[in-house]
Amino acid sequence: MAALRLPVTFACNSNPCIMSPTNTVIIIGGSTGLGRQLALLYAERGCRVLISGRRTEKLQEVRSRFPERIACYPMDITDTETTSRTFDRMAEDSPEVGLIIVSAGTGELNPELNFGTDRPTLLTNVVGWTNIVNRAFNRLAAQGHGQLAVITSVGGLRGSGDAPAYNASKAYQMNYLEGLRQRACKSHAGICLTDIRPGLVDTAMAKGEGLFWVMPVEKTARQILHALDRKRETAVVTRRWRLMAFLLRHLPAAFYKRM
Repeated sequence: MAALRLPVTFACNSNPCIMSPTNTVIIIGGSTGLGRQLALLYAERGCRVLISGRRTEKLQEVRSRFPERIACYPMDITDTETTSRTFDRMAEDSPEVGLIIVSAGTGELNPELNFGTDRPTLLTNVVGWTNIVNRAFNRLAAQGHGQLAVITSVGGLRGSGDAPAYNASKAYQMNYLEGLRQRACKSHAGICLTDIRPGLVDTAMAKGEGLFWVMPVEKTARQILHALDRKRETAVVTRRWRLMAFLLRHLPAAFYKRM
């Protein structure tokens, strides 16, 4: 499906402006949840925003909010061959990119340890995620600057008896990004890499009974925006989840396994 392409010149707030190429933002997984909210926030700022997602109708709904600033690219991240072509097309439509956000992810509770339940999580959060993150890193390295941000999770800090594949996949993402950060430093690639670790957010990803500290999407997205502006290497959002992240990291295994 052909992408909906945008002109580079448009109205920025109340004043005409010409977008700087570095004001282009690519969001993988920008049709729902945090990715959607971040797309809208960056469009409000006057950025050119390229979003991808599986459901065309959801992409179109986001684009309808800022049709002159947002372009849509249907993409299923688990289809790595198609994803690679689509991402390359997104890159071609933007000679220079300031920020790439990878917000695509999934996860299910799996108390029965059914592999069929875990398979989509692994295909999305590990296989598809790795493919797109590699392409994003190489794209920014080729231009010699830019920021790559990934949405991981506080859950990646420890294992989960209810959703072991999800937490393990987020731990994989955290470690993978750390490896890319080391690679960028050694190669002087000029890339800033940011690991965004949300706690529970009021999206379809928040599953289970008796959930606490479930944060509003807009509030969480604005704190992510602040962390990205500051080019933080790691940011736990929202702020109250920083305490939980600290406890998760330091709680002895003997206590944690009984929780």
